Amino acid sequence: MKRIFITGTDTDAGKTTCATALIHALRKHSRQIVPLKPVAAGAETVVGQLRNADALQLMEACDIAVSINSYVRVNPFCFAPPIAPHIAANQAGVTVNLADLLQHTDVVASSHGDILIIEGAGGWLVPLNDTESLADYAQEAAAEVVLVVDMKLGCLSHALLTAADIERRGLKLAGWIANQPQGTAMSEYNANIATLKQLLRAPCLGEIPYSPKANAGQLADFLNVNSML
Repeated sequence: MKRIFITGTDTDAGKTTCATALIHALRKHSRQIVPLKPVAAGAETVVGQLRNADALQLMEACDIAVSINSYVRVNPFCFAPPIAPHIAANQAGVTVNLADLLQHTDVVASSHGDILIIEGAGGWLVPLNDTESLADYAQEAAAEVVLVVDMKLGCLSHALLTAADIERRGLKLAGWIANQPQGTAMSEYNANIATLKQLLRAPCLGEIPYSPKANAGQLADFLNVNSML
């Protein structure tokens, strides 16, 4: 199963918005998608189980009924406070390590489906523990990467630094999405888009405007996923 890791230029870049839109866009091309959110921080207790809103949105986009077992399959490590995952894990007395995440990923990837969509947490180099990061996870999982760029001042440096490390690790940057989670467009938006298109060695999969009332299916229309099929 093809593996695609969704990362962002920072914590609130809109990874889940773009991941769910991407899922809908790929499903429109008859691709069966399997979602995975390996680590999540920021959750509420539902029927005795911590559940993260982003993971639930991924499940909804894939029409997966939520149960205790199905949720854990999508999001094996979930912590209540909305803080850095490794800090949340330390507070909970839990160890999150690369070996466990990779083993779980292999199990999920062995199920029936065409593409495994993996959503990260925070930005590219978010730590899992004192020695391992989510970037290490993406590398060891041999996933292609889609970069969500939060279109705001500073995004050029953030995007280029992230892309440089992705390439340094020998991973394929399959594409990038320009996302606008803020209600006010950045100054010189078009010039920044042009710069990213010139300097990022990957296709722009689309530009998602600020659309607080749009659902993932509607946002999928802003994406072109032909290069990923």
